[in-house]
Amino acid sequence: MNSGDTAWVLTATALVLLMTIPGLAFFYGGLVRRKNVLSIMMQCFIVVCVISLHWMLIGYSLAFGPSISGIIGNLDWIGLTGVGAQPHSVYGKTIPHFAFMSFQMMFAIITPALMIGAFAERMKFSAFLIFILLWSTVVYAPLAHWVWNADGWLGGLGAIDFAGGIVVHVSSGISALVLAVMLGKRLGYNHKPIRPHNLPFTVLGGALLWVGWFGFNAGSSLAADGLAAQAMVATQAATAAAALTWVLVEWWHNGSPTVLGAVTGAIGGLVAITPACGFVSPISAIVIGAMAGGLCYLAVAVIKGKLGYDDSLDAFGVHGIGGIFGTIAVGIFAQEAFGGKTGLLFGNLQQFFVQGMLVIVAVAFAAAMTFILYKIVDAIIGMRVEEENELVGLDLTQQSEAAYTVIE
Repeated sequence: MNSGDTAWVLTATALVLLMTIPGLAFFYGGLVRRKNVLSIMMQCFIVVCVISLHWMLIGYSLAFGPSISGIIGNLDWIGLTGVGAQPHSVYGKTIPHFAFMSFQMMFAIITPALMIGAFAERMKFSAFLIFILLWSTVVYAPLAHWVWNADGWLGGLGAIDFAGGIVVHVSSGISALVLAVMLGKRLGYNHKPIRPHNLPFTVLGGALLWVGWFGFNAGSSLAADGLAAQAMVATQAATAAAALTWVLVEWWHNGSPTVLGAVTGAIGGLVAITPACGFVSPISAIVIGAMAGGLCYLAVAVIKGKLGYDDSLDAFGVHGIGGIFGTIAVGIFAQEAFGGKTGLLFGNLQQFFVQGMLVIVAVAFAAAMTFILYKIVDAIIGMRVEEENELVGLDLTQQSEAAYTVIE
């Protein structure tokens, strides 16, 4: 047991929780209309409660428990049986097993929370609760097992994902797109402007996400060591480059640099560097961030409009596209001196193909399972709120509360 490593992982765990509440809650809360701000904050908050219990009861055992043919974990660790305060021989050898479990729990929490942005302002709260429980069981846990479990089949083929480009961002981003398309557009979409009601909330949330992401990425070293420092530097480099690139492209394309663009670009950079931060140099991180800023802008500002889907808060455009690019970028920019892996630019074509295969598998699996789960929940209780409720707003119709009151 190493007290320094333990202290860092516990701190990183708290930082990743900060990403969901209050970070993501404020980020998304500011982007919706005022009649839906409490609804989306409630969804972010309740995810923490629901998935924490799910993870401790069954999710952790499915994802990281002893493997069944590399496909899924068995139930030896159900209810955290056999998980305790002593280190595990594989998962964080110098920290308590409880610390590793808790750190991974925060990843399991934020992943379904990211999807909220795609179906904001139109999903029933009851359907949301059932869907995230099912999705975490049949999508997140298997993907985490395939990539991160010591005996997972994708990891065994050489696929690498340092902190969740595939497991977190591609899975949630692709699922978000499927949900947005199947739910349909918000009432009035493409007929009248649907503008953010509180951009300072979004800036605050984006800033908290940036801070928390150091726990997300640097914490994934599972030790207070040079790899954590490397991941932190790469994270900062890519985020700064992505935000600046988005602002410059937006300035050229639309005539004005916006604070929403800067914050969104930063998130795109954070997403893209997540799978790569433990394997690339600072210069490569800058290149990855700059490219991610441009690609995510293209997805959000151009492609979404041409295809016509209503991804309310651009969960797919940022997390799906950023995660896919970042995962492939590992296979291009990885250097042996920065994490022991080598990518295409440094002579390893195989890693590039493996990362591409990882993307294809994750996209196909997440899309197919999300489609099936949507159909099941929709058939049982219906996924979308009634038209009248959507017009009134989800704050009043789903939570019976109002974010802002007028005192007479």
